[in-house]
This record gives sequence, C-alpha cells and structure tokens, in this order.
Amino acid sequence: MEKILVVGATGTTGKKIVQLLKASTYFEPIAMVRKESQVKDFSEQQVKTVLADLEGDVSLTTNHIDKVIFAAGSGGKKVVEIDQEGAKKMIDASQNNTVKKFVMLSSIGADQPEKASDLKDYLRAKHHADEYLKQSKVPYAIVRPGALTNDGGNQKIEIGTSLNKSGSISREDVAQVLTRMLHDDAAQNTSFEILSGDMLIGKALDSIRHH
Repeated sequence: MEKILVVGATGTTGKKIVQLLKASTYFEPIAMVRKESQVKDFSEQQVKTVLADLEGDVSLTTNHIDKVIFAAGSGGKKVVEIDQEGAKKMIDASQNNTVKKFVMLSSIGADQPEKASDLKDYLRAKHHADEYLKQSKVPYAIVRPGALTNDGGNQKIEIGTSLNKSGSISREDVAQVLTRMLHDDAAQNTSFEILSGDMLIGKALDSIRHH
C-alpha cells in the first residue's frame, strides 16, 4: 500500500480525506499534525501521524512517503505563511524525497488572482503555491474547487480546465476527487476546476485524463 501524507489532516476536508484513504485498499493515510493531542486523536482511529508545523521545518515529513495531498488552509489568517510558504516547503520536501505525486487542493480563481474582487490575498497565495508546484520536478495534480460546503456529497461534479463561472461543491466530493487523483492512472501534471454538477466523479476525471 502506498503511504499518503495528508497535510491539513485536522481540517474539515482533511479529515474526510483521511477517512477515504483509510477505507481504501491502495493507500495508507499518514496524518500530518501540529499538536501532540492530535496525534492521540488519530492513533485512536489507527491512523499514523507525523508531527510537524507548516510554519517550521517540514523537511523530514516526506521520508518514506509515496504521495502527498496538500489540503491545509489557514482560513485566511496566515495566507502567506501557510497557504503559500507552507505549501512551497512541502513541495521542496516532496522533491527532495522523490515523492511520486503531489495533489494540491487549490481554489477556483487561483489562476487569475488579480481578477478576484474578494479573497485576493488568499488566491494570490494559492497562485504562487500552484506555480511553484508546476515548476518543481514533482508529478502533480492541482484541483481547484468552487466554494466548499458541508452538504452531503452527491458524487457528481462539473469539471474543466477553466469553467469560467463560480459555484460551490461539497467537501465530501472534493475529498473524493483529491483521493482519486492519487491513482497512477489519474491525470498527471494537470490542473482543473470542479463544481457540483451532474457527471459522476469517475467519468469526469476520465474526461480530464483523455483531454
């Protein structure tokens, strides 16, 4: 089984990703956490952890890790430190340890942050992180959802390299897309946008792969 480091494992979306990986027959989640108390929470669920802080040294977090999902977010409080520089540090650590794939949770609008009316700083930070990933040597997938909701997932999305509209999508469905991007037959070195839609996730991701 491939070991998957989940960065942002304690967040709302991160927790869903950990559960999906735990249920998978291909992947084993390794939760990256900041506090000892969080280590305990995950070990009670039989999930291994790595203790590290995105604002500190993360160079050892990717030792013996096959792939990484970056789903951390500062919630707008420390966009440069976490969403931008934290992501860059994880990309460096992944490159240094020859991680086989880096799946980045980004956001619709991160490709053109200057066009945004709100969230400009956040989108600019995500943009810098995404560009850094594209220029790294690490195989990647950049997933850009619309506004995240806590509704139940419906397993159906709309997908495109650029959808040119706004909208929302459940964290449940985003977590599904992120974990599916870990598979070796999923699209490599690609970025795309997703919203709630009417195409089954598997089919939608196939359409990106053959695109």
